Amino acid sequence: MSSSPVVPLTPSHTKGASQITVVPTVIFQGWLLKKRRKKMQGFARRYFTLYQTGLLSYSFEPGKPSRDQLSIPHAAISTYPGRKDIHIDSHNATFHLKCLSSDDFNKWMVALRRFIAADGRRSSLGLSTPRVTHLSRSAAVVDDMGTVSFSHDILNNTNTHSEVSQLSAQNRVHAALEALRTQHETLVKSLQALSYIDIPSAPSARASPLASTAEEEDSEYPRSHDLQSSGRFGTPFTRKSTRTSIATTFSDGTTSREWFDAFDGGEEFVLEVEPTPADEKTNLEAESSRSSLGGSSDAEVEEVEDIVAVDSQDKGEEAAEMDPFEKAQHVARRTELPSGPVGDEGSLFALLKKNVGKDLASVTFPVSFNEPITLLQNAAEQLEYFDLLHQAAKTQDAVERMCYVAAFAVSGYAHTRHRSGRKSFNPMLAETFEDVRMKYVAEKVRHHPFAMAYHAEGEGWELYATSSGKTKFWGKSLEIIPLGTTHLKIGDDHFTWIKPSSFMRNLVVGTKYLEHQGKLNIENETTGGRCVLEFKQNGYWGPSNEVMGTVFSTSGQAMTHLEGKWDEQIAQTLKPSSHLRVLWRVTPFARLANEYYGFTSFGITLNEVTEDLKGKLPPTDSRFRPDVRALEMGDIEGAEAQKERLEGRQRDRRRQGQDMQPRWFELVGDEWIYKGGYWEARANGWKDANIEALW
Repeated sequence: MSSSPVVPLTPSHTKGASQITVVPTVIFQGWLLKKRRKKMQGFARRYFTLYQTGLLSYSFEPGKPSRDQLSIPHAAISTYPGRKDIHIDSHNATFHLKCLSSDDFNKWMVALRRFIAADGRRSSLGLSTPRVTHLSRSAAVVDDMGTVSFSHDILNNTNTHSEVSQLSAQNRVHAALEALRTQHETLVKSLQALSYIDIPSAPSARASPLASTAEEEDSEYPRSHDLQSSGRFGTPFTRKSTRTSIATTFSDGTTSREWFDAFDGGEEFVLEVEPTPADEKTNLEAESSRSSLGGSSDAEVEEVEDIVAVDSQDKGEEAAEMDPFEKAQHVARRTELPSGPVGDEGSLFALLKKNVGKDLASVTFPVSFNEPITLLQNAAEQLEYFDLLHQAAKTQDAVERMCYVAAFAVSGYAHTRHRSGRKSFNPMLAETFEDVRMKYVAEKVRHHPFAMAYHAEGEGWELYATSSGKTKFWGKSLEIIPLGTTHLKIGDDHFTWIKPSSFMRNLVVGTKYLEHQGKLNIENETTGGRCVLEFKQNGYWGPSNEVMGTVFSTSGQAMTHLEGKWDEQIAQTLKPSSHLRVLWRVTPFARLANEYYGFTSFGITLNEVTEDLKGKLPPTDSRFRPDVRALEMGDIEGAEAQKERLEGRQRDRRRQGQDMQPRWFELVGDEWIYKGGYWEARANGWKDANIEALW
């Protein structure tokens, strides 16, 4: 979701009251990436709102309670335009933000500069001109006092709401008088302060402090004034003109107010020159995934590291030395595919009707039935919400840990909500795929019967699995039967589970959709605890995609219950049973998800070669497959030709006894286990690895 200006909110009032309470005007709001307070946790996706008062606050989602806030008029703003970074340092908080796109960065800066003095912008050298603080503030207040009218301040800001028409004439008078009283107090304070400062020479004083800045004149947002008010949750809402900043602080969240004189506005420090058009081409738009960048963690009280401005050479050296897993959290990722599906996918029913009851592993599908990722990448998509495993590793409570593990197991189905008509490409033998964000590596280890293995790890957890499956066509539906066990190790706990069957419905007529049905049993092999999740069968009239679960202790006693939907959220039932604790909630899909194969925002990034991956990937990585890349670019004929060429080469190698062998996994019993060495070889630049390209 991109940032966008919004219309002012409707004033609220109490009938018969002597004073009107006005909800503050929202200047701008939208999604930004905010650096977490704890070290080494990267950025989280948060929803920010900038009010006319100069207050910037954020929440987990639109409409949710504010998590933190700061005052822009009393802050120093440092920006890296090329990196789309904004660092805001206030007296009580510091926000380190990253915009999702260059367009978002420009819009946010236009909005923030409403509260930056015209001469408060500085270069990276820290040069600025002297400011006539008190004189500018006094002149601005006088200017506003001359234009105060209820019709301008209130009616113009709420002309789209019918509630205004119900305001009595008495309330209008009270509102105007209250505004004038506030302005009068402000003017008196400003004039008193003038007696303690030296007035600059006449030419400097005549450099009109009332002149609008370029940002004010070009801004797409209307100038408006809010009446002094205070809202719920101790949020400071004070009267604010476009050129003055009289702030109210509620540091303890109570109704006590502290007034103080403020500067003309915040200061801006540009730490980097504007990027050239050539540089812009390399700055791909950031991923809007709350999963890897902003999970469900309540990152709280630890202080953030100081941000120090460095020159371009120092930044390059710092980036080169940064741990690749930490660096991956700061990479700008794309939000769209180069092309959506091209042409008609064809009739799946016509292709399958001759294979009723058969395993479809040996059936060849045309490229028109594919989506531009491989099964190795599809498996990575199922780990999108790996942040839940961080939460599971943090807690020492056995029941709470099992709840997070269960939420993670269910979250792996969320990406299938809009995916019913196409299948992922079958990998070549020994083909690999990596995702640095979760230290994920996967490899196809067996051709027939098909099997692939993957391994991922994070702070306090390790996950691995051997994945295979069968598909059967039953006339009107296609059954997908997963085979293989998923293993998760957290400390001494070892969890295992096997996924239930999935069905593709309405193959003959109607809209195709996926339905996951059956039981998923999560066993703690260490303690004997377990969780039973049941994916309910969809009915004609009842809710769809429901999941119900129960967590059992080692003695078999039911400890807590889970409920939700696999494509929405999972919550834990608390006592009393009417209370729920949300463990996981799906990240909103990309705006044009239906036009891009139904991919999630996370899925859109999987086949992208980002800047941090260039020169780091082995030649067997799925991102280098020419048929997948051609389909992603919308070249379906080229994709079909490349697919036939690659499959022909693989058959030739097999006939000659030169078939590729898995390199990073080894067979232990019935399962393929990661034997290590991948990330070490990667760090060594694949020297002496002797990896043969598959393409």
